[in-house]
Amino acid sequence: MKILIVLTSHDQLGDTGRKTGFWLEELAAPYFAFRDAGAQIVLASPKGGQPPLDPKSNEPDFRTDDTRRFEADADANAQLAATVRLDSVSQADFDAVFYPGGHGPLWDLAEDRDSVALIEAFLAAGKPVALVCHAPGALRHARTPQGRPLVEGRQVTGFSNTEEDGVGLTDVVPFLVEDALKADGGVYTKGPDWAPYVVGDGLLITGQNPASSAATAQRLIEQLHSARQ
Repeated sequence: MKILIVLTSHDQLGDTGRKTGFWLEELAAPYFAFRDAGAQIVLASPKGGQPPLDPKSNEPDFRTDDTRRFEADADANAQLAATVRLDSVSQADFDAVFYPGGHGPLWDLAEDRDSVALIEAFLAAGKPVALVCHAPGALRHARTPQGRPLVEGRQVTGFSNTEEDGVGLTDVVPFLVEDALKADGGVYTKGPDWAPYVVGDGLLITGQNPASSAATAQRLIEQLHSARQ
C-alpha cells in the first residue's frame, strides 16, 4: 500500500502580511494512520522541499498527540523537509492520494494544473482520493472525462462558511470552500462546526475540518482494504 500526500507550497495569507501553509494536525494524524497501517508514504508539494507550516496550527490550543508525535519523529520530519515536486509524481506509482488542508491550498493547489490532473488521473484509474478541511477546494477545477465538474452530483464536504467566518477570514480567502463545491454542483453537507464529519462518495472522500483528519484517513484506509477483497 503506497499513499501520496500532497501539501501546499503557499505561505502568504492574502494581503494580511500573515503566514499560512498546511495545518499540522491535518498532516500528522493521517500520516501516522497510514504508517501504522503499514503504508509506504510519499510527501509532495508544488515547489518540492520544505512546505510552509501554518504557524497557528502549532500553537498550544491546536497541538494534539499526533502533532507532538510528528514533531518528535525524525523520519517524518526528514520526509517533510524533502517533499518531492508535484510535477514529478504519477498516479501509476500509488494506490491513493490524500490532501491535507490549511489555508494555503486555496491559493496554489486549487489552481495547480498538475494537482488537478493528478486528482482526475487517480479517480479515472479507480483509485481513491481524500481531501480534508480547505483541501477540497483543490477540486474546483477538476473535471470528469466527459468535461463535467468532478464534484457534480457527488456527496462532498469541506471547511464550512460558518467555520471560515469563525476564524475571521471570509474576506481574506480567494474563495469559500463550501461555496465552490456547491457552485460546481456538489451535494454539500456539513456537521457541527469544528466536530469530525466525513463524507464518502465512491472513490472520493472529503472531511470538513481539522478534527475530521483522522477519520478521513481511516475512511481512505478502509476504502483501500475493501478494494483488495
